Amino acid sequence: MSLRLDTLRGVGPERAAQLSRLGLVTLEDLFLHRPRRHEDRTARLNIRDLKLEMVGTIRGRVVTMGVSRFRRGGRSLFELVVEDGTGRLHCRWWNLPYMQNYFRVGADVFIHGKPISMKPRTMDHPETEVIDEDAESCLHLNRIVPVYPLTEGLPQRWLRAFAWHQVGEFASRVPDPWPPGMLPGRPSRAEAVRGIHFPATVAERDAARERLALDEFIALQMTLQTRRRTLEAKSTGIPCAGDNRLIKPFLRRLGFTLTPSQTEVLRTVRQDLGGRHPMRRLLQGDVGCGKTVVAACSALMALESGWSVALMAPTEILAAQHHRNFQRWFDGFGIRVDLRTGSRKEEGKRAEAGGPVLFVGTHALIEESCGMSNLGLVIIDEQHKFGVGQREKLLRKGAYPHLLVMTATPIPRTLGLTLYGDLDLSIIRHSPGGRGEVRTFVRGEDRLPRVWEFLRQKLREGRQAYVVYPRVEDSGGVGLKAVKQEYARLRELLAPSAVGLLHGRLGAEEKQSVIEAFREGRVQVLVATSVIEVGIDVPNASVMVIESAEQFGLAQLHQLRGRIGRGAHESFCVLVGDLRSSEAAERLGILERTRDGFEIAEADLRLRGPGELVGREQSGMPGFRFADLRWDLPLVEEAREAARRILDQTP
Repeated sequence: MSLRLDTLRGVGPERAAQLSRLGLVTLEDLFLHRPRRHEDRTARLNIRDLKLEMVGTIRGRVVTMGVSRFRRGGRSLFELVVEDGTGRLHCRWWNLPYMQNYFRVGADVFIHGKPISMKPRTMDHPETEVIDEDAESCLHLNRIVPVYPLTEGLPQRWLRAFAWHQVGEFASRVPDPWPPGMLPGRPSRAEAVRGIHFPATVAERDAARERLALDEFIALQMTLQTRRRTLEAKSTGIPCAGDNRLIKPFLRRLGFTLTPSQTEVLRTVRQDLGGRHPMRRLLQGDVGCGKTVVAACSALMALESGWSVALMAPTEILAAQHHRNFQRWFDGFGIRVDLRTGSRKEEGKRAEAGGPVLFVGTHALIEESCGMSNLGLVIIDEQHKFGVGQREKLLRKGAYPHLLVMTATPIPRTLGLTLYGDLDLSIIRHSPGGRGEVRTFVRGEDRLPRVWEFLRQKLREGRQAYVVYPRVEDSGGVGLKAVKQEYARLRELLAPSAVGLLHGRLGAEEKQSVIEAFREGRVQVLVATSVIEVGIDVPNASVMVIESAEQFGLAQLHQLRGRIGRGAHESFCVLVGDLRSSEAAERLGILERTRDGFEIAEADLRLRGPGELVGREQSGMPGFRFADLRWDLPLVEEAREAARRILDQTP
């Protein structure tokens, strides 16, 4: 199907250029040019049943036609009148006098459009087709009609007719990419190409879409599974299961007992770290479920075994928090903890020369200047903030080290199987006990005075609070508040409580200074952007107010909400937004109803789509033409199994 379109009849240089702008260069490009929608034009109405501004299709006979010309401006009007025994319909085309060449009085025609007037019934510029029983079965009307994405100068009818001819002549030659019998019950790829363009029924169109989506998912799963099989064939797992000499005292000094979920995950990780092949594991869990402790225990297994560990976090704030926690947790164990970020390359407590090291850092860990010898385990926190290439670059710092990927943003299953399909999955399903309940409220902007009074009351009780805004400074957007402007206002409004300011444009030292002041209680209210989404753990912070909340995604709001409820006090998250839009009110209402991050992630996927959730450039997510990650979980699972069968049969 590599035949070039510019070699086909009817495609001159101008048409070829227009097709190329749509990415249509070869026959395969054309066959995979998905219609934006299909219109069912088989259901015909009587003319008397047409409704104002409602799209409909009628069949009638031309009773009169003609062109009127106007002296002023040189304008013209071609008008066609048809009747079907129940009424008459006037069809008008402005400044298209040549349209009279397409019709004749007495001819039967299909007309598709929406009336702009009912006295008389009138349509402007409808789609029409003269009925010729010997013609190509009424390509544009009286069938399910594809409506394609277009570019300037390329008419819909021309592209539809062009696709009709090429599908009719060449589609039967489209080969199936998979061995026979791999997709029982599915149409062939040739049938799917025909069905996605010119289906006889809606069911045929849907079956064609599913088959072409399945092909996309299988191709992706083949890549993921081949990558995993190649890794296992080329490499042997580094022995990193440990001997418990560090983990046991670490767990004793924690002051709390691990949850059953944490214990089960660690049992699986230990098996992986002592297995034949390098571990490749994704650890999911809701906010506050205790993934960092699991990471610490996993790191200790490798460190006990004499291997160094690298932990990469997406922000300097989170890296600094991990560095501080691990230094405190591992104090007295003789383990060196190094911090590597863009602004700081500090070394933690040193052990004897030559001992294993825990490297904690940001993207700085993957720079060539950052050497890490004897690397046995790589841990990546908040994986969705990194690209696939960055993950691989860090792994190449060692000789096939083990990999533990963690995310506190629950990943919908379809995304998990496509983006991380080469990783094994573990889930921490229960949060540690001893934490206060988090209650969430959605409020309109008119309720802000009462929100601030509630916040002042909690501050008087000794609690701390976050106030979050979607942008750093005012850029002229209507109704969107910015953190810099609101900071000045809140300092007066919440006096005498001390108010701090935090956003991404501050320098690293300034950020850290503000965070430390908040952590130590010298600042009672932290006014911030979403930079606080990860990396800040202050148990006394029990209130969060998020203004312009409708500007954030659901998963991000859930992550922000996870900054509170980390202590024993009851906590309150107030989402303040413009609720005039029913969509915004519905979205925010999901957060008011549930704290289940997995349920929220699925809702976010349906509402915003995968590109918004993970960022295509960051994730390496393929650009699907036919697959839809919001609804296609059954197809992903079918493709995963089909790819396994295909690879098993491939020498």
